[in-house]
Amino acid sequence: MQGRIVSRDLLESGYSVFMADLYKSRVNDLLKKYSANEQAFFTYVDLRDIEMTINIIEKSGSEVVINCAEGDWNVNVYQACLRTKTHCLDLGSLDIPMSKEQLAMDLAFKKIKRTAITGCGSMPGIGNVMLRHAAKKFDSIDSIDMGFAWNSNKKKFVVPFSIESVLEEFTLPAPLMKGGRLMHKKPLATFMVQRYKSIGYQKSFLVDHPEVWTFYHYLKDKGVKNIRFFAGFPYHSLETILSLIELGFMNKKPVKMLKGVEIIPIEFLTQMLKRLRFPRDYKERENLWVDITGRKARKPKKILMECLVPPLEGWEDAGCNIDTGFSASIMAKMIKEEELTQRGSFAPEGVVPEKKFFHELRKKKMVVYENGTVIN
Repeated sequence: MQGRIVSRDLLESGYSVFMADLYKSRVNDLLKKYSANEQAFFTYVDLRDIEMTINIIEKSGSEVVINCAEGDWNVNVYQACLRTKTHCLDLGSLDIPMSKEQLAMDLAFKKIKRTAITGCGSMPGIGNVMLRHAAKKFDSIDSIDMGFAWNSNKKKFVVPFSIESVLEEFTLPAPLMKGGRLMHKKPLATFMVQRYKSIGYQKSFLVDHPEVWTFYHYLKDKGVKNIRFFAGFPYHSLETILSLIELGFMNKKPVKMLKGVEIIPIEFLTQMLKRLRFPRDYKERENLWVDITGRKARKPKKILMECLVPPLEGWEDAGCNIDTGFSASIMAKMIKEEELTQRGSFAPEGVVPEKKFFHELRKKKMVVYENGTVIN
């Protein structure tokens, strides 16, 4: 889903894109429209095979690799990009240990004079850059809460982002920083009701997200002690997702079916949901937010950063997922056009120029607020 959004945006911006995936069906229309003028290309890839991935990157001749696969394979792609001396971005890692492993490759990417950024979507991604903007206005930071909330005009279930990633958010222990110590809680034991601008009231809960660690990594010198990440889902989507979990679709182990055929429930669910179409005139909105408290000149200070994502004409079939795909596309363009020139391995809050990034978001109708005032 995200790879298609990124590819379409880059192609419409005049760039050449070499797409690689396990499946071709979702990009056939892009290939039909753009391959005739040698702007779009495609081949199959299995990221478990690093040598195969290396060969494809070399064949493509691409300067920037944008990894939109599940977060399980981010380290494989980083290793392939180190071997091919290619810039690399992804949408965020499976867990905090993997994020640490990626940022630990900083020296390796510096040696080949390339940039790697993990977490280049919405959250992580836009939220990280909002933090980078706000953190400069504090002498010290005590606490950071962050998250996303979304809703739709029709109360019908539509796949939110990657169903595998979503089910992981609902089930994996949620990390949080409390008093400078990393702790974990069961997501569904942390429900609370919050009100979000343009969204309204929603049930939110703590989920597994790498920002809990990357925010601490970049801001520990400012004394940050408490960090939490919340996800907010509309009731109709929340109930369907909880039912899928209860029915066992989160299972990643093979299950024997008739005549000895084996399926992996989460992979079967992913493929089945690709057939699910958006209802007619369906629209989504999303609020990405970061709430920071600390001190400036010895006085208490608080900044709430928000990015509001409205429905975008012509992109209805992507819903509010446009914020993830567009963010990755923008950061990739910044590297390609040498507007982002730092070399090494980073999360977005460590390297992305916020003013330019926010300006590009506004071109996509995404508005960034600081304490209720538009800043882009």
